[in-house]
Amino acid sequence: MAARGLPAALTVAVLGLALLCAGPAGARVHHLTLKDDVRQKVHLNTFGFFKNGFMKVNVSNLSLKPPVDADDKSSSSVGFSLDRTRNDGFSTYLDEEVDYCILNKKPEQGVSVVILLLDFKNDVVKVRFSAEASHLLPKISFVSEENATALTTKPPKSSEDKSDSGKSPTETNKNTDGKDTKSKRSTTSSQSIVEQEHPVHNDRGTISFQFFFNISSDNQEGLYSLYFHKCIGSAEKPRDQQLFSLDIEITEKNPESYLSAGEIPLPKLYISMALFFFLSGTVWIHILRKRRNDVFKIHWLMAALPFTKSLSLVFHAIDYHYISSQGFPIEGWAVVYYITHLFKGALLFITIALIGTGWAFIKHILSDKDKKIFMIVIPLQVLANVAYIIIESTEEGTTEYGLWKEILFLVDLLCCGAILFPVVWSIRHLQEASATDGKAAINLAKLKLFRHYYVMIVCYIYFTQIIAILIKIAVPFQWKWLYQLLNEMATLVFFVLTGYKFRPASDNPYLQLSQDDEDDLEMEAVVTTSGVMEGMKKVKKVVNGSAEPRGEWESTA
Repeated sequence: MAARGLPAALTVAVLGLALLCAGPAGARVHHLTLKDDVRQKVHLNTFGFFKNGFMKVNVSNLSLKPPVDADDKSSSSVGFSLDRTRNDGFSTYLDEEVDYCILNKKPEQGVSVVILLLDFKNDVVKVRFSAEASHLLPKISFVSEENATALTTKPPKSSEDKSDSGKSPTETNKNTDGKDTKSKRSTTSSQSIVEQEHPVHNDRGTISFQFFFNISSDNQEGLYSLYFHKCIGSAEKPRDQQLFSLDIEITEKNPESYLSAGEIPLPKLYISMALFFFLSGTVWIHILRKRRNDVFKIHWLMAALPFTKSLSLVFHAIDYHYISSQGFPIEGWAVVYYITHLFKGALLFITIALIGTGWAFIKHILSDKDKKIFMIVIPLQVLANVAYIIIESTEEGTTEYGLWKEILFLVDLLCCGAILFPVVWSIRHLQEASATDGKAAINLAKLKLFRHYYVMIVCYIYFTQIIAILIKIAVPFQWKWLYQLLNEMATLVFFVLTGYKFRPASDNPYLQLSQDDEDDLEMEAVVTTSGVMEGMKKVKKVVNGSAEPRGEWESTA
């Protein structure tokens, strides 16, 4: 059943993959278009910056439906927020209740957040930030339409000297009495809040503007998250639902890479781990060739897994290499990576499920219960991989991104739970058989083995799904690659332990027992191997958990 279902599932997945890859793929050079969106907060992007890194943002075709009434004080507040943290945890400043609008809140003292509030009446964008946190925030410069072409892949170094808009927040605050008629920018300071105004282009309710910032010091390094906010009316006078449309281009770059600070080591990491998986597969092939007489089909299926994983990591490294060098992936390499990733995921869960059902270890025929597991696990794995591909190939701010991210998380949990059932069934089967078929020693030894395997799977799931994610949230932004390292190391250890536990052996095709194992409740006594007693063994009978003093003869033929 599983053998017939796998090609069909892979065919469906590959067809879906081809359709998905035909669409635009998101990278570190982002282009997001939203049309008649209803959301109040949109997470546009998160990126880790080192010193001399920069971000360029080009906002165009920003409009509301119905249009904003400039004379209505309760009209919608629209703008952006730039939040800086040291790790991937939740921002304490943005972690507010759903119906609260951050644009209506002044930045608190020492909080590294910049608010860009659009004023449709005066055609300006108001930039607000805390004066105490100005040394922790980058200098945000706005570009007019005349010099918009000055924004290239390198941030303009001379802008700080030529334009007053490039001055640091503290310098700008000192010159509040002066006015720049060319940029139409004003700066005011009220208590510890700095507010700057920059002109925007308003074409009959459609807003366009550009801004950029450069990380100029070590104190400004961190994980920057860009959000779009649309707050409807006020708490006292709520308005009806209002739609917005937005076209935004974002370019982010560190000094030597388009990758985020925590992703820069990933190409080398994936290549290194691919080598380890390839070596483990080579060692496994050597073991199979050495014990050729004890090898079964499932052993070759297990052999295909580390090589498929290694190939997937190689293509993943190539994909990240092109993103690092040019800001977006090469479509061909991305498609090959997605195909190998899909095949690896399906093969991993099929192998785990086959081992868990006891196929070739306890029985050579899958029961109806076992077949149902494959009918559940394979489609779930296909869905999980499709969700992963959609997440990788779409922008973070799209509506589909959040939906498929939740689907991926849920399906992953369901798959991990589903593969535990076969192991539980095998343990129950061995417990029942250990006292009924006269082969208690063998069954109890296998029972111990499957209990160990169950613990291994639980630990693997718990580590990769929970602990590694917690580490990803807790570590500083430049160490986010540790999540991928721990994930791949846990997978490698799981592969090695599975191979060791179920390796082919001469005395038993899938099991080598320690003769003085304390968990073995009874031992077989082989009496003779010649004459009339050839093929006979003496076994102790188990009654109510204890061995009777008398023995019985049983044929092993």
